[in-house]
Amino acid sequence: MHVHATTTEARSILTRTSGYLTTVASHSLQPYRGCSFGQSLCGVGCYVQHNRFLTGSAPWGSFVVAKTNAAALYRADNERERRWAQARHGEFSIFMSSATDPFLPHEKTFGVSRSILQEMAHAPPDLLILQTHTHLIMDCADLITQLASRCRLRVHISVESDRERFAGFPAPASSVEKRLCAAQKLKKLGVRTVITVAPLLPICEPEKFFQRLSEVADAVVLDHFIGGDGSKNGTRTKKTMLPTLMASIDPTSPSLLYLDRMVEIANRFLPGRVGVGIDGFAGRLTT
Repeated sequence: MHVHATTTEARSILTRTSGYLTTVASHSLQPYRGCSFGQSLCGVGCYVQHNRFLTGSAPWGSFVVAKTNAAALYRADNERERRWAQARHGEFSIFMSSATDPFLPHEKTFGVSRSILQEMAHAPPDLLILQTHTHLIMDCADLITQLASRCRLRVHISVESDRERFAGFPAPASSVEKRLCAAQKLKKLGVRTVITVAPLLPICEPEKFFQRLSEVADAVVLDHFIGGDGSKNGTRTKKTMLPTLMASIDPTSPSLLYLDRMVEIANRFLPGRVGVGIDGFAGRLTT
């Protein structure tokens, strides 16, 4: 599927959070509208595809709109939003991003995320969470390390499974090995790095997988589509082919029993460093 890339000037860039993200951060920030990774494995069950306000009538993964004035909007609005956040939440915290990926291949062309990080280096939030599905985050490693010295910063890299491919489904946006290597490099640079196993897909060798995660990341978060896709009992995801894919590999994996089993294994290798669901995304880990 061809990805149609365009640009726009947004009206705002800092969105006050509601719903699922309320306890994670005071604001979300989307450098792009749409996501070319919608054609990849992570796009199969992506909850954003069900948001008609964001997608219109276009198939998910077929379009990307770069918000070219995003950095200027951050510069103009951050003080106002900081005051609001500190009064309401106690701190100004940003989740970047919940409805797209900040480090799409199109970032090499448009540089929106990089421009935002450059602006943040001058006026950092209290907390910045960078969420991505790709090793391309390393293109901004210089700015990320700079920001990590100026604010609390976490990089969340999504690695749904240890499997590189699932038969009959698209490849991941970035290989498992490339994502794990990116995590390891960021950790060595002193950046707090979290692997988000979200949505949790069937894992081939759980012990080996979580042992590796314990070496390349500071923490791990596990999130099942049931409870994690923002709908009751995972109704949104159940409308996609993802549960069928999971069941064909491990019949228990579409249930929360599978999550419980993987959490137990993860805790063996990362004691005190495992988060589950929304608590994990908010940095609330097991002790």
